[in-house]
Amino acid sequence: MLYELLLPLKTHFSPLNLLQYITFRSASAALAALFISFLIGPWIIHKLRYHHIGEEIRSSGPESHIAKKGTPTMGGIIILGSVVLPTLLFADLSNTFIQIMLLAVIWMGGIGFLDDYLKVVKKVKKGLIGRYKLIGQITLGILISLWLYNAPEYENIRSVTSIPFLKNYELDLGIFYPVMIIMVITGTSNAVNLTDGLDGLAAGLLAICFSVFSAIAYISGRVDFSDYLNIIYLPGAGELTVFTAAITGACIGYLWFNASPAEVFMGDTGSLSTGAALGTLAVLLKKELLLAIIGGVFVWEAVSVMLQVSYYRWTKIRTGTGQR
Repeated sequence: MLYELLLPLKTHFSPLNLLQYITFRSASAALAALFISFLIGPWIIHKLRYHHIGEEIRSSGPESHIAKKGTPTMGGIIILGSVVLPTLLFADLSNTFIQIMLLAVIWMGGIGFLDDYLKVVKKVKKGLIGRYKLIGQITLGILISLWLYNAPEYENIRSVTSIPFLKNYELDLGIFYPVMIIMVITGTSNAVNLTDGLDGLAAGLLAICFSVFSAIAYISGRVDFSDYLNIIYLPGAGELTVFTAAITGACIGYLWFNASPAEVFMGDTGSLSTGAALGTLAVLLKKELLLAIIGGVFVWEAVSVMLQVSYYRWTKIRTGTGQR
């Protein structure tokens, strides 16, 4: 918004030339996101407490978890507000990459908000039914797949993904690539959701992951850097640096309120939206396999939960009583 409004005025006021540089706008977006999170965080936490929108903890859970009962949740609103506004201000909104990222964050943020609302306000024990959340995630993956297969930026690499640590080698998945897109976006959003249990864990890891992808986005959008480092060149992808900088700043700002002892939890509003953003970034930058390394903690958390659930169900079938 500011970028589009002020850049044409650079001939009249030379300092506005800085808006041409992605690095300047990225730094501005990160600082703006940090400032906004500090500004709106206390107000949102106060409102959540006032309306008794607190975390529900099972009585059978660990004592350390029970102590967190009543802590305000839906704090992901802080992250969403701190990401969307700086992106609207400093990013080029005509850039398709930015449009896709805003769609992913707002789409999954809305689904997460509905889930949190049903659980903590309407007192629906399980919140939004799991299959409805899954349908929302799969729909997002399908929309991104359709765009990617029609985008000129991906004309010769539509079904290709990068192989980490292998020089000048990409894997072409053909007709199976859309399935991979859906799996990456759905899996990442759910993995972040599962990790959001320990004070500061998810937000801290997300800040690290997004900062790494910020560098990857910048390099991928530069023909000289991408050629030198043997990374797939994606025209226009450099604009993603503005978004990744904003979401990194938002996560760091949110971490101030979420670090132990946590004043607020992000809830599904934050975890599903940030997870979807991380997965979508990996897809757009052709770094789906690298995501498993950058976000390794999220991957192992998801694997751990799946193993525990499988073991519980197996022991329940064999003994009649599930063992944890």
